Amino acid sequence: MDFWQRYRAIDARDTRFDGQFYTAVRTTGIYCRPSCPARTPKASNVTFYETSAAAHDAGYRACKRCLPEAVPGTPAWNLRQDVAGRAMRLINDGVVNREGVEGLAARLGYSARQLNRILTHELGAGPLSLARAGRAQTARTLLVSTSMKLGDVAFAAGFSSVRQFNETMLAVFAMTPGELRLAARPHRPARGTTALTLALPYRQPFDPGVFSFLAVRTIPGIEAGTEASYARTLRLQHGDARFRVDYDDGAPGRPLTLTVGAVDLRDLPALLGRVRRLFDLDADPEAIDDALRGDPRLAPSVAAAPGLRMPGAVDPQELLVRAMMGQQVTVAAARTALIRLSAAGSPSTAAGDGLERLFPTPAQLAEAGHLLAGPRRRIDALLHAASAMASGELDFGYGNDVPGLEAALLPLPGVGAWTIGYVAMRVLGAPDIFLANDAAVRNGIRALDHGGSALSPDFRETSPWRSYATMHLWRAAARPSPTTTVPLKGMP
Repeated sequence: MDFWQRYRAIDARDTRFDGQFYTAVRTTGIYCRPSCPARTPKASNVTFYETSAAAHDAGYRACKRCLPEAVPGTPAWNLRQDVAGRAMRLINDGVVNREGVEGLAARLGYSARQLNRILTHELGAGPLSLARAGRAQTARTLLVSTSMKLGDVAFAAGFSSVRQFNETMLAVFAMTPGELRLAARPHRPARGTTALTLALPYRQPFDPGVFSFLAVRTIPGIEAGTEASYARTLRLQHGDARFRVDYDDGAPGRPLTLTVGAVDLRDLPALLGRVRRLFDLDADPEAIDDALRGDPRLAPSVAAAPGLRMPGAVDPQELLVRAMMGQQVTVAAARTALIRLSAAGSPSTAAGDGLERLFPTPAQLAEAGHLLAGPRRRIDALLHAASAMASGELDFGYGNDVPGLEAALLPLPGVGAWTIGYVAMRVLGAPDIFLANDAAVRNGIRALDHGGSALSPDFRETSPWRSYATMHLWRAAARPSPTTTVPLKGMP
């Protein structure tokens, strides 16, 4: 977007762009979200920034009226496959907090100095400032949503000291942590509960089909799901975690609520980032739906399910295993095989609510050949991949781009274009993947393309949102039909 497109967005107070850029006003020294209800500033006084960190580094503080930190993130970090986009995915996953700038740079294949120069040029702020903005946002969320002690909030958000926490919150918000909490009048959890309950911001509309997608793939003891909830255990750097997400379609604002049953506070920022990725909460559904409904094959599905999300992954290595187990079999068959394989996993130290196990580590999977059934080639391929991940020979994750992911996975036996595309969709959030050789996609096309459309078979007209076109085709293929007599394959 150029300057005037952004200016028109703030003049219209368009909520679609909240989190996608920030508006700084020279005369007030404040930066706002695009939908801020304050009077539209003169264009000559406005500077737009890609990130809140860039606005803060330029000397601006956050608006107390519109709370620019309390918005969904930008979908650009998934759309962009350049160094800046890859870096932001890793920063949002807490890599700077865990490994420092040197660790982030090493993951991306740059020196710390080079990376700082690239991010400053592309985003207006270096990795330390971007990570600090993320910590401030997490801290604000905890302050206004929970009754955690201020010291616990500081360390849960990733600050190294309470002093650093206080100084950052004052610099970013012009308010102390205590003042932020009092101003927000937070909901107090019921006495005696240790769970954290947080609201997850997202852009409307939101189709809850993502819950159904996850529910039919749940592994008992590790996951549980319904059409409006999803819960699971998860292994993070400092310990095991357990969380639950609920969607209330009947409440004002249709809230998504995250309840964290157990987590080491140092892992909380990473957990929040991964939950947001799992439910694709930084997507811009109106932009996506506008592009998809231009294809007559997809228009009825978009009208029936506006805001359809693309499920992400809370663990890249686990997702690869799931994808390999799901190749060329039905969803039900893949789930049965994964339930059997899950016996190799360890008991969770964060057990509760019927969730007592963790998905097996690559090392555990490499020793679990006796739990695998099916063609020998598939078993050998899965064991080879598990061994490679366990040894560190195979290393991939949120910081990859699509070519890098392909280079890492394609040499593996039993991994082809379908598996790489599926992993790119769910791990990287790559928005423009079309799984042309997927059986469910082909069935979805037959279900929707009643008139023998002359449009392209790979749905290139919907680029760069073909991953979402794939989701609509899967949805169409999964709907009951009187002519459907054979279980659908694909879509693991």
